Amino acid sequence: MNTITSQLKLEYPAHIAQLQHRAKQALTRDSLEGVVIHSGQEIKAFLDDNTYPFRVNPHFKHWLPLIDVPNCWLIVNGEDKPTLIYYQPVDFWHKVTPLSESYWGEFFDIKVLTQASDVDKLLPYDKEKFAYIGSHIEVAKALGFDVINPENLLNYFHYHRAYKTQYEQQCLRQSNVLAVKAHLAAKAAFFSGGTEFDIQNAYLNAIGYNTNETPYGNIVALNKNCSILHYMALDKIKPQSHQSFLIDAGANFNGYASDITRTYSFKEDKFAELINRMNQLMLEAVNGLKPGVSYVDLHIATYKEVAKVLADFDFINVSADTAIDSGIVSAFFPHGLGHHLGLQVHDMGGFMADERGTHINAPDSHPFLRTSRTIEAGQVFTIEPGLYFIDSLLQDIKESSNSDQVNWQKVNEMRPFGGIRIEDNIIVHQSHNENMTRDAGI
Repeated sequence: MNTITSQLKLEYPAHIAQLQHRAKQALTRDSLEGVVIHSGQEIKAFLDDNTYPFRVNPHFKHWLPLIDVPNCWLIVNGEDKPTLIYYQPVDFWHKVTPLSESYWGEFFDIKVLTQASDVDKLLPYDKEKFAYIGSHIEVAKALGFDVINPENLLNYFHYHRAYKTQYEQQCLRQSNVLAVKAHLAAKAAFFSGGTEFDIQNAYLNAIGYNTNETPYGNIVALNKNCSILHYMALDKIKPQSHQSFLIDAGANFNGYASDITRTYSFKEDKFAELINRMNQLMLEAVNGLKPGVSYVDLHIATYKEVAKVLADFDFINVSADTAIDSGIVSAFFPHGLGHHLGLQVHDMGGFMADERGTHINAPDSHPFLRTSRTIEAGQVFTIEPGLYFIDSLLQDIKESSNSDQVNWQKVNEMRPFGGIRIEDNIIVHQSHNENMTRDAGI
């Protein structure tokens, strides 16, 4: 047994105990006897017998690291050993994933399901007091569930999911280790003159992934493409020259995601200086992640620092405060500072004030924030400030009354580089922050 598996085996019992406690609290509050969590089903493309890549229900993989097996079910009541209904068909068309012994198996009463349509024989007979959690509403109704994805129950689970157990933190660390290994391979491919497609393949090959195994579609952008926030075209043609490279890519470990972004300049030039300054700014924002601080306030503080960068590099003709007041900073930094991270890349619960799901709105002037919650120990965040030269947003300024606030000569010099985003993954502890990304070596 390797070191990582030994650590997971040590930490997993407390993880299950915590999930059992949360389940019992939520079920008691809503007068329910139990919850039935569906891993999900494969979905066929319209008029085709091919299926889309399977993505497991995050509520299911919260309990155990089964992330690639559809038609499985969990029955949980918060007291008894949860029941795992494991789908293992007799199938000569497709690879069947056998149920192997692992550190988590002893915590479940495991029943094997060979025909997906026979699952009702293994589910509770009287489902009146059982809630279904999953995306296949028609299946739930056909099986006789009346309580389907109840809002109160989901709000409770989503709110508490922000607090990561020691087991979850270990999974997130390993996810960062994998992603950093792949990022370093992608960086080398860039400086070797590779195309976007070459760099993507270098990333995947470094950790043995196919394109469906990453937690989200990798963003691999060269030069001006770095200005497209969700660029995924993967050009196979080598550009005339390599100027800049932005990669936003992660990995999975036991269903937990990493989400890391780096930006590089091919030469030691002005853009490289700008990257170094944004890296410093990002690390300062990480230091601002402290229990009791509003994530909104941290975003706004970082937004002000981006305005200072614009002034210091002569991208604007006015003071940082004036640029903030006029709103032109948003054209250069048009997204939020970051988000919760865990079972999902954009983990749930970011706008919740309490376990009832009371919503905390993002400020009108910063509508793209992905979390407005107060920072607390045990939570995990990304920090990802950016500075971009996006033609459409810059054109809006140029056509406005604020056009004279921008130094268009300096901005135009940067357009071919696209933009900068730097993103790390952080565990907030009571006494310090743990930067999993930097600890993994990048």
